[in-house]
Amino acid sequence: MRTTARYTALAAAGLLALSSLTACADDAASTASTGSGGKGDGKGTKVKIMVGGLDKVIYLPAMLTQRLGYFDAEGLEVEMLSEPAGVQAETALVSGQVQGAVGFYDHTLDLQVKGKAVESVVQFSHAPGEVEIVSTKAEGDITSPKDFKGRKLGVTGLGSSTDFLTKYLAVKNGVKVSEFTPVAVGAGPTFIAALQQGAIDGGMTTDPTVATILDKKAGKVLLDMRTPQGSEEALGGPYPSSSLYMQTDWVNSHKDTVQKLANAFVKTLKWMSTHSAAEIAEKMPTDYSQGNKLLYSVAIENTLPMFTKDGVMPENGPETVEKVLKAFNPNIQNADVDLSKTYTTEFVEKAVG
Repeated sequence: MRTTARYTALAAAGLLALSSLTACADDAASTASTGSGGKGDGKGTKVKIMVGGLDKVIYLPAMLTQRLGYFDAEGLEVEMLSEPAGVQAETALVSGQVQGAVGFYDHTLDLQVKGKAVESVVQFSHAPGEVEIVSTKAEGDITSPKDFKGRKLGVTGLGSSTDFLTKYLAVKNGVKVSEFTPVAVGAGPTFIAALQQGAIDGGMTTDPTVATILDKKAGKVLLDMRTPQGSEEALGGPYPSSSLYMQTDWVNSHKDTVQKLANAFVKTLKWMSTHSAAEIAEKMPTDYSQGNKLLYSVAIENTLPMFTKDGVMPENGPETVEKVLKAFNPNIQNADVDLSKTYTTEFVEKAVG
């Protein structure tokens, strides 16, 4: 894919800011969970989890679980790492760098047709949590996905879930995948800079990036998929997105550890359902608010409806995801996907019980 020299310079500048934010997130993650709640000498079972953007609100349960001390309470020593896009978290998982990934459930289907057995073990959400934004300059010309033709549209990374969803919205509205250009711009400062400087006409992103764009009046919401209703309208059903997914072989050979992870995450989802956005924001690392606690709370408030309360896969959710991917992904179009192997409710049902 070609990019202009102008965008290359823009991306370099933006990535410096993003890498600084990610480094702060990594520092917070690597020291927060020590396994002090474990048995015996206080050292817990070690687990590495890669998150497709620790500071993204859609993946908030990962860091929040650590901040609430629920990993420690289960006797786990969890090290969380961060990558800007979910597709990079997927790569880290299948290469064996980490034992778990926090990213979109749709990667489990994509990986299955590539011969990789991966399954969601805790389903954080029943809606994508994504928002399609258009720049203030282009908002008069892009009024629906029907207008994607000829446009440059930002995604976190090529092959990412934002890339998948953007392609589906285009195809569903009569625009071929070849008729628009996806541009990998990450999230946060790099996405915002690309939007403001015209490197993209619009794109798909999440909070807190959405809240910042609206606050800066740099763009307008075209499609809001942060709620089950928004997911239904845009995608035709519940769309399980943020999840903890792991390689099936590892799950089957480490059931005790996976159960402890499920216990911790389900506790967090229950806690989130009974606390306000402001209370949740207070528990998160201070740098996540980027100096504006009120705006960060608004970002959490707008995204909260996407989360489940029990970590259980929503009914008909896998079927919606398969339908979306089959609309544009030739690998999945020509494959017989066994949805029953892409997730398990074994651990969350025990955690809820």
